[in-house]
Amino acid sequence: MIRSYLPSLNSKPLLVFLLGAIALLLALNLVVVGLTSSTGPAEESAPAGVLSDFPLPGSISLCHESIPLENQRVLEMLDREFTIAVWDRAQVFLWLKRAGRYFPYFEEKLYEAGMPDDLKYMAVAESALITDIKSRKRAAGLWQFMSRTGRRYGLRKNRTIDERLDFEQSTEAAISYLTRLHDTFDNWTLALAAYNCGDAFLKREMKKQKVKDFYRLDLPLETERYIFRIAAVKIIMENPQHYGFDLPPAQIYRRMWYDSVEVRIAQRLQLTELALALDTDFKVLKELNPQFRRNYVPKGNYKIKVPPGFGPKLHIAMQKLGKGGSREKEKVSEGHYLVRKGDTLGHIASRTGVSIASLRRYNVIQGSTIWAGQKLRLTP
Repeated sequence: MIRSYLPSLNSKPLLVFLLGAIALLLALNLVVVGLTSSTGPAEESAPAGVLSDFPLPGSISLCHESIPLENQRVLEMLDREFTIAVWDRAQVFLWLKRAGRYFPYFEEKLYEAGMPDDLKYMAVAESALITDIKSRKRAAGLWQFMSRTGRRYGLRKNRTIDERLDFEQSTEAAISYLTRLHDTFDNWTLALAAYNCGDAFLKREMKKQKVKDFYRLDLPLETERYIFRIAAVKIIMENPQHYGFDLPPAQIYRRMWYDSVEVRIAQRLQLTELALALDTDFKVLKELNPQFRRNYVPKGNYKIKVPPGFGPKLHIAMQKLGKGGSREKEKVSEGHYLVRKGDTLGHIASRTGVSIASLRRYNVIQGSTIWAGQKLRLTP
């Protein structure tokens, strides 16, 4: 008979021992919990994905005019527009991509006009650099011209054409308008405000409030935000990597190259016919010329954009179609242009349809120096 040396579970001493052990463990647990409660929770590490805000620069100017950040309301207004913009990541990436297409042209034109480079950020605030965008108030184009204002600065708008959608013509109109506004107010910040709310309204408010400083004027919130929105765009786009935007150069949209030709249309010209005559696609011409609202060019004088190098071909196509011709055709002979007094490369590019870059390349021109009597090549 084998005797078990293990105590029986029915043994009273063993049961007492087990109950005592359980009670001791429970007591120890209560002590630990109590100690934890009395000393407070242990310090937790920051959860993953916590965002840090981007601070504003210590100082900023717009069109060489300082923004008074020492004014708390000014600081908060700028911070509002900056915070909204800098956290709209997809939108900012698109700004940066589209800027590669349009900023070089803006910069050239602003430089030629002797105007601040910062004005290019207006177009971003106005339209996000979308050429055919329209507002609820029926403003249209990169510079968001209203029909009435656009017509005042040479932009035609009717059932068949809307030149507010042509970025070259609308840029020229915007520069003319801003020049007049700056001449009126002698201050770029006020000129920008007038561009938004109208110069007549701004003059009335300045006279009524007896204040000539934009940052001290009580203006509609839309106009006040407009100035700070432009400033926020400038802050981000001048130093995008500082705010977390890393965009490889290959992803920036390339500048559009084309020949722009002044033409006189004797009778309606179907864009499909013109495309076939030029050996290109209707879609190409339509995208280069969004100002034509229908599928044809109506009778009249216009600038037509065609693929680069197609400018001289446009003259031939127009003659074959019997629809008119170049307004400056007499100055173009056998692929050459005779420079007249007062001509610039920009004017010649518009008249002949050969881009400025191509004129420089074909004629080995450094800079923009040309002279009357010079014979320029229009083809390679």
